[in-house]
Amino acid sequence: MPWKNPKLGVVLAVLLFAGMWLYVQRVLVGHGRSYAAQHNLPRGNLSDLYSRWLGTRELLLHHRDPYSQEITTEIQQGYYGRPLDPNRKEDPKDQQAFAYPLYVVFLLAPTVNQPFPEVARAAQWAFTLLLVISVFVWIRLLRWRVSPTTFAILVIMTLCSYPAIQGLKLQQLSLLVSALIAGSAALLVSGQLAAAGVLLALASIKPQLTLPLVAWLFLWALCRWQERWSFMVGFSLTLASLLGGASYLLPGWMREFLAAAAAYRRYTGGKGSLLEVLLTPGWGKLAMFLLVLGTAYLGLRVRREPAASPAFFTVFSLVLVVTVVIVPMVAPYNQLVFLPAVFLVLKQWRNLWERTLWHRLALVLTAAALLWPSLSASVLALASFLLPAPIIQKTWPIPLFTNLFLPLTLVASVGLHACITLFSEKLRPAEP
Repeated sequence: MPWKNPKLGVVLAVLLFAGMWLYVQRVLVGHGRSYAAQHNLPRGNLSDLYSRWLGTRELLLHHRDPYSQEITTEIQQGYYGRPLDPNRKEDPKDQQAFAYPLYVVFLLAPTVNQPFPEVARAAQWAFTLLLVISVFVWIRLLRWRVSPTTFAILVIMTLCSYPAIQGLKLQQLSLLVSALIAGSAALLVSGQLAAAGVLLALASIKPQLTLPLVAWLFLWALCRWQERWSFMVGFSLTLASLLGGASYLLPGWMREFLAAAAAYRRYTGGKGSLLEVLLTPGWGKLAMFLLVLGTAYLGLRVRREPAASPAFFTVFSLVLVVTVVIVPMVAPYNQLVFLPAVFLVLKQWRNLWERTLWHRLALVLTAAALLWPSLSASVLALASFLLPAPIIQKTWPIPLFTNLFLPLTLVASVGLHACITLFSEKLRPAEP
């Protein structure tokens, strides 16, 4: 999608960037602080990284079980400012327990000797850099030739998206996982399959975001085993090393992790996948089955395609979007894995627009879902300087209205493009 006036595009992107961040600070954070004060809720560092960092430090330095209730209590002391009291009905339900696979400690081990405020600041800068690099990687893999100005616009709009801002504010490891997936894709395209498997195994610290992609890539590798065996070996050996190392540090950790993950769903009030939230549980499960079935069929169509082919990139993007739709957790920061799908839609905008009414409808809904948060947040940020804080803070949910619908519009847009690529046109060999 070209910008007729790139300089104006940069100015608008910067204004939207400022508007979104001002909305977060003046409206969203202001509402959170006001609500906490009114209901006597605790507020500490509120960093999702803290529980993983503290669990890692206590395990590696003091040989304590990060899944234990004692560590959970200490995590709450830092995250909320005090341990949660089950007798207080107004206290948060999220226990902030260490609910990750234990081998996440190998990635966080270099940080355990530093004070957490320094770790948090370094993580924010590191995650921001990884996000910018991911934008560059996905654009290169898409073979989308954009000007430096257009690239700047894409970077700015990515950084002012609500998933990115939420991830950066919380120091969420989803940013690291999305960067590892981008790196794995780049290595696949460059033919370094073993290294691609290594990065994808490291990304499995969030198994819910990687398992569907791993399943499809294993099928892809098996279909040309003699050429692609190194990907499966790289992934399997790395994951086996991570699991073995974790078991050496804490025998029986897998059982504790599964119990912690199940408890997490209970105390956070998880209502299932996005489709189960929007539909009833029964209809949601049926829709999930059909969506997975359709994606699997498209994946089978490209199982023999090289990683550098447009068809492979299209299905790769679709699998990531479908993953967020079907995982039993609705969290905006997980939507950072949408980057390849968003850039694919932007690049193919004119081609898709000229197809059918359904294509145009999917594009309009996708554009609305992408732009609404930044536009509405900018309006609220401006209004926050003109209206009393108690009034404007009541409007905090408005920019988040489209968060539940963006995954579905992307599934429609990328899915329709996949059908064009795989059925309406002959699969062509990748460009060198």
